[in-house]
Amino acid sequence: MVTLITGATSGIGEQLAIKYAQMGDTVIACGRNTEKLAELSKHKNIESCKFDATSLKDIKEATIGYPHFDRVILNAGNCEYIDDAKNFDSALFERVINANLLSVGFCLEALLPKVKSGGQLVIVSSSVTYLPLPRSEAYGASKAGVSYLAKSLAVDLTDIDVTLVHPGFVKTPLTEKNDFPMPMAVTAEEAADYMIKGINKRRKEVHFPYRFTLILKALRILPLPLWLKIAKGLTR
Repeated sequence: MVTLITGATSGIGEQLAIKYAQMGDTVIACGRNTEKLAELSKHKNIESCKFDATSLKDIKEATIGYPHFDRVILNAGNCEYIDDAKNFDSALFERVINANLLSVGFCLEALLPKVKSGGQLVIVSSSVTYLPLPRSEAYGASKAGVSYLAKSLAVDLTDIDVTLVHPGFVKTPLTEKNDFPMPMAVTAEEAADYMIKGINKRRKEVHFPYRFTLILKALRILPLPLWLKIAKGLTR
C-alpha cells in the first residue's frame, strides 16, 4: 500500500506516518519542515515529500514522480482564533481558510487523479463543526467547509472510498497555545490509533474520543437560541 499523508511533520500526521510505515505501507510523508521530513525519512518505509499545501503548483511539482497512491490522507491545517469578533480580522480569516480549506482543494486537484480505483481518500476536519463555539469564526468556518466538501465527494466519487475524520481535542504542538481547557483531550498517538482503526475499516466518519464527540452530537439537538445562551456563558 502506498499512503500519502499531508501535515506529516508534527502531531497526528507524524504519528500516522510512523504507524502506517510500521504496518508495512510505503508512506509518502508531506510537509514544509525540511528538518522534520529528514527525521521521518530515517524510518523504514517512509519517503519525504516537501511542498506547501497552499500552492497547487508546489504540490504538483513535488508529487510528479509518484504515479499512484492507494490512500491519501489530507491532514495539514492550522488554527487561529478570532479574539474580537466586532473588530473582525479578515487577514487572519483568509490565512485560516487558505490553510484549512483551499489547501484541500489544491491537494484534490493534484492528488485525486492518482488515487487508484478502489483506493481511499481521508479528509481530516474537526469536531468544532458540530456546534458554533467561542472565537471559532475562522477555524470553525474552514472546517465546516472541509466537512461538507468531504461529504459531497463521498456522493460523487464512485470508485474511491471517502472517510471524514472529526477529532476532538488532541495534544499537539498546534494546540499547546490554547489558553482554555481541552476536555477529554487525547495524545497525538492515541488520535492516530483511533484514526487508523476507522480508516482501515473504511468508515464514512471517524470521530473521537467517543465520549466527547457523542456529547457534542447530542447537544446539536438543542434549539439554537438555547445553545447560543450556553456558548455565551462559556466565554465568561
